[in-house]
Amino acid sequence: MIDTRVTMDGIVGPYDCKWTGTSYLFSLEASRQVSAGTLEMASTYGFSCVETIHVIDGRAGSPDTIHVFDSGESYVANEDGDRAPRAVAVRVRWRGKTPTVTPVAATPQARRAARKTKHKRPGREAGPARAAVICVHWQWVEDETSSALDVIEPHDDGHYPIGGREWPWCVVTWQCACGYTQDWQDPECLCGLSRDGQPKSPLDTASIRVAQTLRTLAPHATSALIDLTTLARVCAVFAGDHEIDMADETSPFDTETLGCADEVLRLAMDEANVPEDLETSGWEHVPNTTSAALYRITFPATTNP
Repeated sequence: MIDTRVTMDGIVGPYDCKWTGTSYLFSLEASRQVSAGTLEMASTYGFSCVETIHVIDGRAGSPDTIHVFDSGESYVANEDGDRAPRAVAVRVRWRGKTPTVTPVAATPQARRAARKTKHKRPGREAGPARAAVICVHWQWVEDETSSALDVIEPHDDGHYPIGGREWPWCVVTWQCACGYTQDWQDPECLCGLSRDGQPKSPLDTASIRVAQTLRTLAPHATSALIDLTTLARVCAVFAGDHEIDMADETSPFDTETLGCADEVLRLAMDEANVPEDLETSGWEHVPNTTSAALYRITFPATTNP
């Protein structure tokens, strides 16, 4: 299994989960978050358009409980055009090895029992906390005895398989400072930076982008001198202790590449909180007789795929 993170059609989430190759598995806590997300979507787009997840809490050994879930919508109940609430009800048996969920009619009696369940406190005989997770298919709920629901049984590790291939699960992506986009389950970018090790400031990001730009023509470049006296610009590039030639006719760099690197620096300076970010970014101030604002930026070990 692969640890990843998903949203539902990019609308609600993200949720941490595990991908098995055929389904997404969620912890109980994540299942609660998914439940809240599906109810949010149902409230916005209508229950008939969304399948909702519900987590029912109880305790091992407790008496059976009744639960009613309302959509707030109604359906035509008879030929006279009378309408009835679109709702489902279940009975949960907490005695036994695992909770057992059984659909029941959403009658007035069931609603009274559900209200009692809601306000009843666990007795002294109650055992460890348990939970039952169900999925309601609202588009098929058209009478009070509807059983348009699935009980979602957890795997041995306690994770619940929520939503099949027809569910609009979308894997979350993250964008590396180098510009590449990766799926959440890929914690390392092709450039060598990790998802959790992304730069925290515009100047840190600029160092990576400048390195990426300059290394397209000088893959061995390791650092650069940046002059911030007026507009930020690259004034020297190094490979170790060796300064790379930047003369017009002999340099490996062209005007376009250097211009792109300078533009990255200038945009970063516009976004940065100067001078605080200069002190924390890792840009090393270099004393110089001709410029009081000369800095060395050291490139990451690897920045190109």
